[in-house]
Amino acid sequence: MILSIIYFVLILGLIVLVHEFGHFIFSKMFKIHVYEFSIGMGPVIWSTKKIREKKIKEGKKVSETIYCLRLIPIGGFVSLAGEGSEEDKSIKKENLMQSKPVWQRFLVMFFGAGNNFILGLVVLLIAGLIYGSPDISTKIPKVIENSPVYTMGMKDGDKIISINGKSTKTLDDVQLYLTLANGKETEFKVLRNNQELKFKIVPLSGKEMEEKGYSFGIQFNNKLEKGFTRSVDFALKKWYSIARQVFITIKELITGGVSLKELSGPVGIYSAVDTTRHSGFYSVLILTAMLSINVGILNLIPFPAFDGGRILFIIIEKLRGKPIKAETENMIHNIGFFLLIALLIYVTFNDILRLF
Repeated sequence: MILSIIYFVLILGLIVLVHEFGHFIFSKMFKIHVYEFSIGMGPVIWSTKKIREKKIKEGKKVSETIYCLRLIPIGGFVSLAGEGSEEDKSIKKENLMQSKPVWQRFLVMFFGAGNNFILGLVVLLIAGLIYGSPDISTKIPKVIENSPVYTMGMKDGDKIISINGKSTKTLDDVQLYLTLANGKETEFKVLRNNQELKFKIVPLSGKEMEEKGYSFGIQFNNKLEKGFTRSVDFALKKWYSIARQVFITIKELITGGVSLKELSGPVGIYSAVDTTRHSGFYSVLILTAMLSINVGILNLIPFPAFDGGRILFIIIEKLRGKPIKAETENMIHNIGFFLLIALLIYVTFNDILRLF
């Protein structure tokens, strides 16, 4: 349990640090005054505030920014002058966020998520270089004898091009759509010798297999192959595949294919980290990349309190030719924040129920 907690804190800490550093570095680049750079939420457990105050008394030059570590290792923030509705008279107008051009504010808001995308790609590349890269194509290496797909006529080498009418680009797509099928009869469309074939297959249930889940009888290749070119190819394709899974999941949430009850919060992420670490550090790296890319995409959703919500207001300002009142924008973001907290409580409750 201790090791799982350490992994959990380090993974989330890295993702948050990289995200907030994106906001921070672009704020500094554009000379926006940064009050605080904080990793974690809740009570402060360490900060440079006293060190800074001591240096000021001694007449030494100090950073304008206070750096903090907070108790709860979930989230973080960069506090910028000019973000709120009240203008800080002690800060020069040219150093306020709202005084900067639209394109600069856009980059400050975007590169939290942008840094998460870069982190995800780098971690995938590192995983490929150190351990090797798997084949994530939808070509079936082996069909298990006497399994449902074998009985219905699917063969080794068939390439799955759709499941239940939904296009499959990568192995991740196949696994996601089979999960969403939830044990029901599933239609596979495969490509064999340039000919499209359709199969309707009912999987074996967990009771029939004496294990959890469902089985169609498809055995994918887990062999890892090393090489720099192979690792780069894998990192790019896997990055695209993970991002695609996020958009598919969002679409399924909107259309009702996925229930809110199936979403995971911090408890669910901890559970995933605990399970993944037993599969080896390679799996931990893949999970880290997946979470980082997920965080990046979700933060760009144009919902109040997300970076995407703030970007939306910047775009509206550009189209209107003038900004929305700061008080109005802050009120909308506050409402969005409370809705997100309510959602977090809901998914955390469901995560806890799944543990028992």
